[in-house]
Amino acid sequence: MNLTSQQALQLRRLSREDNAAIAAVIRTVSAEYGLTADKGYTVADPNLDELYQLYSQPGHAYWVVEQAGKVVGGGGIAPLTCGEPGICELQKMYFLPSARGQGMAKKLALMALEHAREQGFTRCYLETTAFLKEAIALYEHLGFAHIDAPLGCTGHVDCEVRMLKSL
Repeated sequence: MNLTSQQALQLRRLSREDNAAIAAVIRTVSAEYGLTADKGYTVADPNLDELYQLYSQPGHAYWVVEQAGKVVGGGGIAPLTCGEPGICELQKMYFLPSARGQGMAKKLALMALEHAREQGFTRCYLETTAFLKEAIALYEHLGFAHIDAPLGCTGHVDCEVRMLKSL
């Protein structure tokens, strides 16, 4: 692990000025893994270019990872749409290659889960795809369990990996 680059990574709340940068990160990482909009992945979300506005709502939060003044990743938490009360969703966890392998995804996920607990959520749901092996390993490490049926109305029909964690 490169200590210099790790020290340069900073985690902070999303600001309005970050909208274009985090949307670009999500589009870049999605393209890297072949996660196209036509298959219902995050790049198809109509609010992708306005994440600050979305995550400024009650019960929502989003953090970005910054390196040398540039947004290189992010992730957030929000109430599960059309879900049972008390269930939130870990959302839009994307990191450029320069931000990977340095513990920031774990740190961000733990921060999001703590925020969810503070907001009164009792369970956290997520959807991903088998292409994102590193992400799945992280979620398993954090105590997420695989479940068969999807929860809520996420619209991510091709996210075949579904996981749930009690908070």
